[in-house]
Amino acid sequence: MPSIAETRQEHVHLVLPEHANARGNLFGGRMMYWIASAATLSALRLARRNVLMGSMDDLDFLAPVRVGDLVVLRAQVEHVGRASLEVGVEVEAENPRTGERRRATSAHIAMVAVDDDGRPYPVGSRITPRDAEEDAVAAAARTRKETRDRRLADRAAKAAQVAREEEDLRYAIEVPRIVFPEDAAAGNKLFAGTLLLAVDEVASIVAVRYARGLVVTAAIDALDFYAPIHVGYFAVYQAAVNYVGRSSIEVGVRVLAEDPRTGTLRHTCTAFLTAVHVGLDGRPVPLPPFVPATPAEQRRWRDAEARRQIRQRRRAALA
Repeated sequence: MPSIAETRQEHVHLVLPEHANARGNLFGGRMMYWIASAATLSALRLARRNVLMGSMDDLDFLAPVRVGDLVVLRAQVEHVGRASLEVGVEVEAENPRTGERRRATSAHIAMVAVDDDGRPYPVGSRITPRDAEEDAVAAAARTRKETRDRRLADRAAKAAQVAREEEDLRYAIEVPRIVFPEDAAAGNKLFAGTLLLAVDEVASIVAVRYARGLVVTAAIDALDFYAPIHVGYFAVYQAAVNYVGRSSIEVGVRVLAEDPRTGTLRHTCTAFLTAVHVGLDGRPVPLPPFVPATPAEQRRWRDAEARRQIRQRRRAALA
């Protein structure tokens, strides 16, 4: 049985203009796509069958990544359950001219091994930590899995939560997209990285419309996947402003899977993204003040304030 180190894989990407925002920094959704790809490949090689993303923990972007930089991702499987695999991904940005590296972010992702019909399938391999350091990594991964299992105990009920969100929101959009075969990593289900790329794009549209200026993604809170989106379905992205601080803005994005033949809806996931309004020099600049005026806006504001406090403590711990 392999150790954690023996599952480790390194992936390197050159940041091209097509990957960047208007300031020439790597688009947050592209980083999430690369993270999902790295986690998928590590899990796939150990499980030796198709894998799907089940959950992703909080993700904070710690340093800007610019066009011309290299993005170095190191992914490793840290724990294996019956059909699940806990994958850790460390990400650094490298200046190819100097070789200098800086930590960009890190992610913890739960992958699920599935059969050809998309049902969970037992993983035949296990992880054997080779030393005390790997023992600690595996123990932390098991703790994360236990937390996720409790959080996902009502997965079926959450997948059924498809009632339309409140309509008295002033800054909200709905974007439906067809899921094409090229959007699937394997089988006939939308690749999680493609979904995350779209989530960040839709959230950015809402944030830019509010700010009337450039925004950059700073964080995405933990999210869980409740139902898959099949090729040929519509992925429906519903996004709205939840909270506005001095220069940061939280946007919530709910993703629904719609069967175009029947109109049946399933709740795939809900994501909360934080973006920062920046000027041409890349420094934060104030946002227009926002006063929640309707019951829906006031409820979202209260919920977002609680998440903001948690997020601030999390980032302080990373500093």
